[in-house]
Amino acid sequence: MTEHRYPDKKLSLPAMIEIAAAAVGVALTTIAMTFSNASKRASEGRDAVIRLTAAVESVASRLEELHIDIKADRRETYGRLNAVEQRIAKLEAHS
Repeated sequence: MTEHRYPDKKLSLPAMIEIAAAAVGVALTTIAMTFSNASKRASEGRDAVIRLTAAVESVASRLEELHIDIKADRRETYGRLNAVEQRIAKLEAHS
């Protein structure tokens, strides 16, 4: 058996209440900190999703603008090519 340091000393009721109150205080503090950290992480995750969504929407908008510009350039290029082909055909017909 293990020997107690102070075998003849017993804890008084106020001392026991104080120890129990300290243990409850530690438990409540730990729980509060856990919930606080979880809430903070959830908030940071939400903010990250919002930033990423905004970035994706911006990229999508820029891609749409690029697509419109490319279509306009193609129309202009093919229009000019068609005009050049018609001029060549006229020159070949006169030769």
